[in-house]
Amino acid sequence: MASKLKIKVNGLSHGVSASLDTPLLYVLHNELHLHGPRFGCGLAQCGACSVLLDGKEIRSCVTPVAAVSGKEVTTLEGLPGLWAKERGTSSAVPDLHPLQQAWIDVQVPQCGYCQNGMLIQAADLLATTKNPSETQIKQAMNGHLCRCGTYTAIIEAIQEAAKTMVKGAS
Repeated sequence: MASKLKIKVNGLSHGVSASLDTPLLYVLHNELHLHGPRFGCGLAQCGACSVLLDGKEIRSCVTPVAAVSGKEVTTLEGLPGLWAKERGTSSAVPDLHPLQQAWIDVQVPQCGYCQNGMLIQAADLLATTKNPSETQIKQAMNGHLCRCGTYTAIIEAIQEAAKTMVKGAS
C-alpha cells in the first residue's frame, strides 16, 4: 500500500507516494525522474545506485524510502549544489562539482555505467579527507565496480578534484 512521504533530495522537498519498503532508487527514478543513480546489481554490491544520505554514501537499491525521511539525499545531479553549499555560495550554484569536471578533464568514463557510484563515493571521501593518498582512494573506492577498468583514471581524477577543492575553485 502506497504511503505519502516527504523526502528531501538535492535540497528540495518532494512529496512521494510509495510503499515504505520501496527502494529509494525506484522512487528517485520513477517519481523524481533522477537518473544519476543506476540499477546495477540490486544487492548493494556494485555501487552504481549510490547516493549521499546526510553526506555519507549509501546504496539506494537496498535502502527503503522510509529510511530517508527527515534526512538529506544528494544524487549525482545534486553534487554542484552540494559544492556550492560547502563553499557557502549556495546562491551561485556551479554547473559542475569539481569531481564532475575532473572526470571530464581526465576522460574517466568509458561505458559510464559505474560513474555515478564512483563520483558519489569520491564526494563522500573528499568531504572528510581533503588530500587523500592513492591508498586512501583505493580503500574508499573498494566495493565500487567498474567493468571497463578505469580505476587508474578514477584515482587521477579524484586527486585532481581534491587539489581544486582545496583551492576553493570551481
